[in-house]
Amino acid sequence: MNELRIEGARRWGDPAPTALAIRGGRIVALGADADAQPASATIDARGQLVLPGLVDGHAHLDKTLWGERWHPHQAGPTIAERIDNERRVLRGLKLSAARQSARLLRHMVARGTTHVRTHVDVGPEMRLAHLHDLMHTRAACAGAVDMQIVAFPQGGVVRQPGTLDLLDAAVREGTDAIGGIDPSALDGDAAGQLDGIFAIASRRDCELDLHLHERGEQGARSIGMICDRTQALGLNGRVAIGHAFCLGELPPAALDPLLERLAMLDIAVMTHAPGGYMPFPPVRRLAEAGVHLFTGSDGVRDTWTPMNTGDLLERAYLVAYNSGFRDDAGLELALGMATWGGARVMRAPDYGLDVGCCADLVLVEAECAAEAVAAHPPRRLVLKRGRIVARDGVALLPAAA
Repeated sequence: MNELRIEGARRWGDPAPTALAIRGGRIVALGADADAQPASATIDARGQLVLPGLVDGHAHLDKTLWGERWHPHQAGPTIAERIDNERRVLRGLKLSAARQSARLLRHMVARGTTHVRTHVDVGPEMRLAHLHDLMHTRAACAGAVDMQIVAFPQGGVVRQPGTLDLLDAAVREGTDAIGGIDPSALDGDAAGQLDGIFAIASRRDCELDLHLHERGEQGARSIGMICDRTQALGLNGRVAIGHAFCLGELPPAALDPLLERLAMLDIAVMTHAPGGYMPFPPVRRLAEAGVHLFTGSDGVRDTWTPMNTGDLLERAYLVAYNSGFRDDAGLELALGMATWGGARVMRAPDYGLDVGCCADLVLVEAECAAEAVAAHPPRRLVLKRGRIVARDGVALLPAAA
């Protein structure tokens, strides 16, 4: 479909319905100008809300059990126990990371995800096998979703000799970023891990996206060390920290200086706002401090948790709900984390709802963005570069085997 006109749509932020003209995969006109554009097909949005494509900035597509039979949760409470359980279960199930990632990605596209950054395990056991599988999925699904891959040392770096070489090889083979994980709590050598991965990022000119589950002062020290290396190597705007639970439990005297540094160095922070006992970054406080925020699904029905659904509107709802947001501004802040926040981390070109932007769009039955978060209704249409890739919650993609 080369020329498409969407009529009667409410763009996020616009009070009245308008028209959007799409040609060559881009928005070429709005309003009356759109009405004047030729169209080979017209969609009546009937006042529905148009959002930019949803951006899942933190997923683990290679390890999902999506589409398999229900697997009871067996992992212990610590990070190390969860890692060990994951390896044991996946070793026994012998699942294909290519098939599993395609299954989950199809489901995510049906719910409006047009961009995803996925962490993919790299380590002595699987070496680069998961990476190669995900690169296959990325190529197969390129017409429906833009995917970035982070080479992720789930089992640690220093404690698993050879991992740094594998991360370096992963970058050479085409990953977009490399990761790290709990440099003190898991590796027991924060300087060793951080020096190693920052050296690769600097040498290979790639981005860094680290998992940080560390709590309290330990986590704060690790963030300080990440800031030090970001500043020393001039990697401003190229580093992200996922989870950063410690930011949710520090007193203002310790929190405020960290937020100032994160904002100054443009280090992004991802939270999926876990519920229950787990602290997470105070979203509104970080936004007020100028910290770049984004969100993602994290693990979806995997060995770490049977929860999460890969629905980014639902994730925005959970960010708002667990943050105690009730005002429209708070709900829109959460939605911004699932759209522009993730798009900025992924450096998605021409993202948005203006003329010239890529026509990556989601239509939902909602009057405004705040209602879209509060209700997270089914997606009526999902467009990728102007092509319909999902309708009424069903992806128009081949089913994964």
